[in-house]
Amino acid sequence: MKYTTTPDFPGETIASVIGVVSGNVVQSKHVGRDIMAGLKSIVGGEIRGYTEMINEARQIALSRMIEDAEKLDADAIVNVKFSTSMVQVGTSEILAYGTAVKLSR
Repeated sequence: MKYTTTPDFPGETIASVIGVVSGNVVQSKHVGRDIMAGLKSIVGGEIRGYTEMINEARQIALSRMIEDAEKLDADAIVNVKFSTSMVQVGTSEILAYGTAVKLSR
């Protein structure tokens, strides 16, 4: 499945818009990561455990968005965006969304 953050694909023509597709995941922090993050916040710098967690969550959300588009028999997804929010203390949601389209053949 092709996807892009832009409104179109160079050299491709969008034949029709199918609709909005999305995928999300709610991820919680690991207690060990929390302890290390607390220590890291004292000295500063990247908290790699959280970076890895967010990257993994983004990939899951992206995969779920693609699955959503495939169910609608889309050829591609344009205007892909990501959003994150805190659901409750210790958990974050990553949402991937975009517009599913059919391309001209």
